[in-house]
Amino acid sequence: MNLKFWQKNKDTAPKKKKTKSREWFDAIVFAVIAATVIRVFFIEAYTIPTGSMEKSLLIGDFLFVSKVNYGARIPMTPVAFPFAHHTMPVTGTKAYYDGIQWKYRRLPGMQDIKRNDVVVFNFPDGDTVALEAQDRDYYDMVRSVGAEAVRSQYTIVSRPVDKRENYIKRCIGISGDVLSMSNGLVSVNGKAEPMKGTGQIDYLVKFKSNDVNFSVFEDLGFVIDKDISAVSQDTYNFVGTPEMMAQVKKLDFVVSVNTRTAAPGSVEPGLFPQDPNRKWNADNWGPVKIPKKGWTVKLDSATMPMYKRAIEIYEGNKLEKSGNGWKINGVQTDTYTFKMDYFWMMGDNRHNSLDSRYWGFVPEDHIVGKALFVWMSYSTDGSFFNKIRWSRIFRGIH
Repeated sequence: MNLKFWQKNKDTAPKKKKTKSREWFDAIVFAVIAATVIRVFFIEAYTIPTGSMEKSLLIGDFLFVSKVNYGARIPMTPVAFPFAHHTMPVTGTKAYYDGIQWKYRRLPGMQDIKRNDVVVFNFPDGDTVALEAQDRDYYDMVRSVGAEAVRSQYTIVSRPVDKRENYIKRCIGISGDVLSMSNGLVSVNGKAEPMKGTGQIDYLVKFKSNDVNFSVFEDLGFVIDKDISAVSQDTYNFVGTPEMMAQVKKLDFVVSVNTRTAAPGSVEPGLFPQDPNRKWNADNWGPVKIPKKGWTVKLDSATMPMYKRAIEIYEGNKLEKSGNGWKINGVQTDTYTFKMDYFWMMGDNRHNSLDSRYWGFVPEDHIVGKALFVWMSYSTDGSFFNKIRWSRIFRGIH
């Protein structure tokens, strides 16, 4: 047989044309792979489901979150269903396989996390979840009724870091900072940091009479049925920013405007670090030192409530009480050196936010990305075209 002639016929033979179904299949596979790469390494869309970041971010805001700014996190749970976070949308079953886990790694980023950045991260307390009550903190439920009662009523599952619920808050403190809060005012490294622009808390506003035209406050940015509520005949609770309340003070029918904060020394259950020796509440707490990679802390009765979870859960050590001291991975020690940087996150809606005041530090391996801008905003209170908040579209997040 003439090999050259056979090879020529083979090369010139017409190739079999793909069927329409095969073309569609190839196109879908390519689109899924391309979209997955973009979501994991570049940018991803998120929705604001709660009011914890008002007035910065509203319920119904749709955001783009950059993975590039802080450096994209390499998937820690690589085997997962595309476009599903932790649960399949129809069946409600697990959307990932946790039999394969990769260690935490991150690509180089354009910047480090800075104070006041709006950050998306995985919920630190989300390592354990009660499936029938996923909107509640498992550990808070255990503190309330006990682990046995919770496990008898709910299906309890564990989730890897990158499959924990996504949260969005403002970074108030970076690793190494010392934070405290007094009468609702945060101090960072001894310097008071008043809320700016969009941070809001509760205020008590006293009027000269009980005959008030509340429509006046709509022009100042208040939502009447949501931000204003009666306390007594002539006194109302307002939820607003310092700038908004400064305008309220100027009104001639207003007697006084005062922040409505918890009294120093009063104890709020469930507040981090759940230490009965600390008389803290959401408006008065600290000082708290945020762990920094390479920082060595002395282990004693004062520091262990603060850093025990970070040492044991976030950094994966076996921690045991041993006499008057501690054993870490079987070795007696009175110090620990942190392996990761940590951050302190809080909501701009200070009196309506479950944040680091309740569950503590956010480890660097939980960081997802930086919120960039709102690409769509949708309100269920409006009608037809008024449902879209046109003024918020393509608004940057600051």
